[in-house]
Amino acid sequence: MKIMFKKYCPSSPAPEDTAFRVRFTELSAGYAGHPVLHQLSAHIPALAATALVGPNGSGKSTLLGVLAGVIRPTAGELHHTGSRQPAFVPQRGAVGDALPLTVRQTVEMGRWGERGPWRRLTRRDRATVDAAMERMGVAGLAARQLGGLSGGQRQRALIAQGLAQESDLLLLDEPTTGLDPEARERIAALLADLVADGVTVVHATHDLDAARAADACLLLREGRLAAQGHPGEVLTPAALTRLWRLA
Repeated sequence: MKIMFKKYCPSSPAPEDTAFRVRFTELSAGYAGHPVLHQLSAHIPALAATALVGPNGSGKSTLLGVLAGVIRPTAGELHHTGSRQPAFVPQRGAVGDALPLTVRQTVEMGRWGERGPWRRLTRRDRATVDAAMERMGVAGLAARQLGGLSGGQRQRALIAQGLAQESDLLLLDEPTTGLDPEARERIAALLADLVADGVTVVHATHDLDAARAADACLLLREGRLAAQGHPGEVLTPAALTRLWRLA
């Protein structure tokens, strides 16, 4: 196994580093006795939104976990540019409703990578948390319990936690699943604004409208790359019909 992490140097960027934020070659990953990803080779363009599309079990969440650094690849090469660790926002169900967390406490967890869970937040940390909540429109919900929020409010709070990490790479697992159309549109607009401000966004989705609005798309089937490119070229009726028929 060969895993590489490359640092991007703004003062002297290599030409091949300016086009992508993540690149992987012959990448495989999985869990004990259960391989999931099989020799994927693709790249995530920098300063763009990339949609990961595929049926359940196609490997979308596992790929996000590998990109986030929480799942170790079993083979292949993984190249990151950028100087910050990725910010990973898992599916909403991965954060238990039973935890007595307020919105502010949830967003403050985004600073743990810098501060640790037991150290007091600095003035700068608190300002970062305030800015993230304001950006995602949840500042007025700061004292509310996370488990008592609507789906859209909760998702915006979790994305604010990702923003509080101050990363230039935001990874989201099914950010609009289960949301009503208005909430989906609001999340989509917020993500588009983040890309415009210099954040690379990667999101796994079953929402084909959200996928078509992305700048790039990776189509996954049974842990393998079925297609990659612009959504208009990748998400064709024939390709989608074949993808779900074979799933």
